[in-house]
This record gives sequence, C-alpha cells and structure tokens, in this order.
Amino acid sequence: MQKRGFLLTICLLMTACLCAQNTDSTATKQIKPSWLSTLSQKMEFHGYAQAGYTWKHQDDVNSNTFDIKRVLFWAKANVTNRWSFLFMHDFSSVVQEFYTDYRFTRGNELSVRMGQFKNSFSMQNPLSPTKLDLIDCYSQSVVYLAGCGSDPLNGVQYGRDLGIMVFGDLFNNKLHYEFAVMNGSGINRKDNNNYKDIIGKLEYRIKPNLRVVTTGQLGAGHALTESKFCPDIKVGEDYTRNRWSVGAEWKEHVEGVDYWKNRTAQIQVEALGGRDRNNKSIGAYATACVPVWKGLDVIASVDYFNYNTSLGMEQMNFVGGVQYWFYKTCRVQLQYTNANPAWEHHYGNLQAQVQVAF
Repeated sequence: MQKRGFLLTICLLMTACLCAQNTDSTATKQIKPSWLSTLSQKMEFHGYAQAGYTWKHQDDVNSNTFDIKRVLFWAKANVTNRWSFLFMHDFSSVVQEFYTDYRFTRGNELSVRMGQFKNSFSMQNPLSPTKLDLIDCYSQSVVYLAGCGSDPLNGVQYGRDLGIMVFGDLFNNKLHYEFAVMNGSGINRKDNNNYKDIIGKLEYRIKPNLRVVTTGQLGAGHALTESKFCPDIKVGEDYTRNRWSVGAEWKEHVEGVDYWKNRTAQIQVEALGGRDRNNKSIGAYATACVPVWKGLDVIASVDYFNYNTSLGMEQMNFVGGVQYWFYKTCRVQLQYTNANPAWEHHYGNLQAQVQVAF
C-alpha cells in the first residue's frame, strides 16, 4: 500500500505541475514549452542514503553489525513561484513528510505551511542528517525532547508532526520566526488527545556567520507506554509536555562555502530543557567541525543530558572522529563515542558511515 501511495503521489505532483500556469510572468508573448521542459522547470527530485558499520563494547561484550540508517527520496513541485508541494518517503521506514507552502508576500516576510513536517524545536531538529556532522545526528536532548526516537511515552515521531505553521524573515532577513500549531502525536496518525502543541522559534542573525536561536513548546502528551524516566505517568494518561532551548552557531566566514571544495570551521552550542508532568529534564551540547586538509574534517562533540533531574538519570557522551567529503554532498565518516549513562555501565561505539546524496 505504501508503494502504491508513493507512486500515486508522484503522478499527482507531475499532473499538478503540468497544469499550473506561471502567473508571475511579465512577458507578453511566450513560446509554449514542451511538457518535458515544463516538468523540468516545475519539479525537483532529491534523495540520500546513509549506511555503515557499528561496533559496540559494553560489559566485556563486543557486538557489531552493518546497518542502514536512512534511505530517503523527496519530490518538490513548484506550482508557482509562491506555491509549492513536497513529499518525502523513507524507504527504510515510513512516509516522513508531505506539506504545501504558500508565500503571501513578495519577499520572505510571511509564508504558511500545512501538512506533516519537522517541528521547529531546537537548532538541530529542523536540519537534515546530511547537514549534521555526527553519525548519530542529534544530541541526546534533541532526540528525547523533540521526539526523534527515544521518548517511550510519546513514541517515535522522527521529530515531525501534523499541523500548520506561519514563518518568515523580517528586518532585512536579520530575524527569522516560526509559529506552529501541531497535533503533538507524531507522524502518520491523528491526535490522541484534545490538546494541541504550540511551537515557536526566533532566530537572530547577528552576522552572516553568527546566529542565536531560541525555541519553545507548550503542549500535552498521551502516554503510549511506561517510561523509567517518568515513572509517575501511566499508560493512557495525558500529561503536560513542555520544552525550551537556547543556542548559538558560529561559522568561519568563507566566501563560496560548499561541503566538497571550500568548507568552513563551525561550532554549535545549545542548552535544552523539558517537563513531562512533574519530571524535569535538562541538557546541553557543543559540537565543533574543523577542516584540516582538502575534503578532510576533524569533529569533536560533548553531549550531556539528565533525563530526570529528581532521579539523577544523567548521561555524558564524548564523540571524536573524522569525515571526508569525496564529492559535493557525499562523504565517509569514522567516529568513536564514549557514553556514560548513570543507570548502566558505560559503553563505547565505533561507527563508520557512507553518505551519498543528490
């Protein structure tokens, strides 16, 4: 059924693009393009795959496996220069995103998005894994608080949800804002309570290479299972689910930056916190990536998260490694993670990954 739905969506995208008219054209006479030319102008196709190898050592036991992290494909239809539609599917998982954007203003001051998409919480969550330097992608705080995967109470959400969002850029693109009303239940399912989540984001670009970001979320969750991090919340109960974050990102100012030929040093730091009913959590991370030779980067990260401050359920991760960009957005990575959770023995992960993207 998923394959049929995917093919049907692609066909609908192509049909919409072929039927759409370019209403913003000022030319009085035009040569009608062929259907192939129209399609190439209206459609964008992208995709990437990440796969590799993981070795783990814990309690004097070694384990290893080859794994496929993600295989994603998405199609974007630019119906007009103000209206677009996007569909994204993960072939190793489920349909991830489907939404439409419409820009109301001539500039980027006001746009609206409706459908299923990544929520705005934190600096990392809205970013594609292809743009992040760690093989595990997101920090512990973001994975847990944004619902990317490790929050057992609310299930695996992949950092996405169903809803509507207004967003835009103000004051000569210095200030970026996002305000969304979402189900709070994750992807591909209806809301499971009568509350909606409110998510906001403000990003101020001090310089082209320096930005500060704050985000917040007010809402309620519906417990799907029990969690050792929140033992007072039972299955089937609704509970307060609030989050906040503040962070900054600095990039070395280099003209014509790209991932393959002309990269830049960068540092990202962020502090995050949340509350599930009376259970408070807090964390912070700092990640640095420094080019050292041609396509070779050195990466280091420190990541702390306390899942429940009352119970002392904290974990500190140290990550170090290298990555080599061998063609545009394609790279190979090698990283080692030393993890120290309070509720079990520390462990080490050695990971290798290949990323191919277009």
